[in-house]
Amino acid sequence: MIIIAGHGLVKAERRDDHVAAFRDLVSRARDFDGCLHFAMTADSVDPERFNLIEVWRDGDVLGAWRKTARAPRRTKPTFMDVRQYEAADGVRL
Repeated sequence: MIIIAGHGLVKAERRDDHVAAFRDLVSRARDFDGCLHFAMTADSVDPERFNLIEVWRDGDVLGAWRKTARAPRRTKPTFMDVRQYEAADGVRL
């Protein structure tokens, strides 16, 4: 299982538009075979921050998704910290 998680910053007045611009990409990712979870959301505390979480069955699926993703063209965030993790298993809480 591959987990991609992190956050980015954009100007507060552009944050909601930035997140909304990715709605189609999030929807397509969720429909993609092997996507277990995908979300880009506005942070509930920081008006400049958006949060990203992706969970993929494996690296092959993630690679196939990346070839077809077509992210929208947006203003580059002023800061990004997104990391990829490999998880051996997960325990439902």
